[in-house]
Amino acid sequence: MEVNPGMRRRLVDAALAAVVGALVMVPAAFDPGTTVFDHALIVLACAALAFYRAAPRAVLAATTATGTAYVLHAHPGPLSALPVLGAVHTAARSGHRALAAAASALFLAGYVATDPSAREVAERAALLAGWFLCAVVTGLADRNWQAYLRQTEQRALEAERTREEAALRRAGEERLRIARELHDSLTHSISIVKLQAGVAVHLARKRGEEVPPALLAIQEASGEAMRELRATLEVLRTDEPTGTPAQLVDRARAAGLAVELTATGDACAAPTAVERTVYRIVQEALTNAARHAGPARIRVGLDYGERELTVRVDDDGTADPARPPAHGTGLTGMRERVTALGGTLHAAPRAEGGFSVHARLPLEETG
Repeated sequence: MEVNPGMRRRLVDAALAAVVGALVMVPAAFDPGTTVFDHALIVLACAALAFYRAAPRAVLAATTATGTAYVLHAHPGPLSALPVLGAVHTAARSGHRALAAAASALFLAGYVATDPSAREVAERAALLAGWFLCAVVTGLADRNWQAYLRQTEQRALEAERTREEAALRRAGEERLRIARELHDSLTHSISIVKLQAGVAVHLARKRGEEVPPALLAIQEASGEAMRELRATLEVLRTDEPTGTPAQLVDRARAAGLAVELTATGDACAAPTAVERTVYRIVQEALTNAARHAGPARIRVGLDYGERELTVRVDDDGTADPARPPAHGTGLTGMRERVTALGGTLHAAPRAEGGFSVHARLPLEETG
């Protein structure tokens, strides 16, 4: 039977507590001065270690209290400090440095108080002080290492997501470029062929002449080619977004960004191509704000007018007008999308600080 990760961690923690308990209990068993009360204190201190993941501060308090009571009552050797050492390490690892240091000092004070005049006790106390210092330092080092690993993993995930978005954006931009080239070249040429063939057929019929089959074939083929070309252009221009600007804002808020969305006018009046471009503008602007603006507030505004749609994304981040950023592929692709629809785009740092993306899109499809 396969054990789930949570149960496996609990079993490992219980085994660790049992090992520490055995190391402390064995010397106590051979000490004739150890009582049942002392054994109970050892069991409580070691059993608490099994819960260090869920409640490191409570475990630190329990092991320090029971461990200090044990050394004050039984005067054991240095191994009695093992449960407290483990709790100090896990508390420091969880970020509770002050509590870990205070618990170390309390236990050492109790240990020294057992016989402050004995030289051997002072030497043991000095040894234990070194152990506790190592426990705190290793706990902090482990905490920093775990934080570094998490940051590295997050950077790797962010880089992967950015690569995927860049690849999708480049593919969409390439499709749009091909669609524009086909529209500007083939559509014009095929239209002329179809027009000339239609004129020739019309003149032949007007003069009462028999229309050559080749001319009819040219007329029919040119019409079919025009229809197929339009269908192909529609496929190439289709870059369906994965949602709406409102959904983008919701996802950005879930990721921790402070985003506000305002929309005015009739959104139903916007053509599909315009809605796709609006989605990509908001998506790219939010992505850039998340990556470069820092802890900023972002305002997204959509204004659906009678003839024009205005999109505005402003943030109050770290962008400085004196040091305008270089326009990368994201802003370049955004500008190409807007220009292809006959609109205008302004993307630059604001005079009062932060960055602004302002686009105007006509609500009549061009093409």
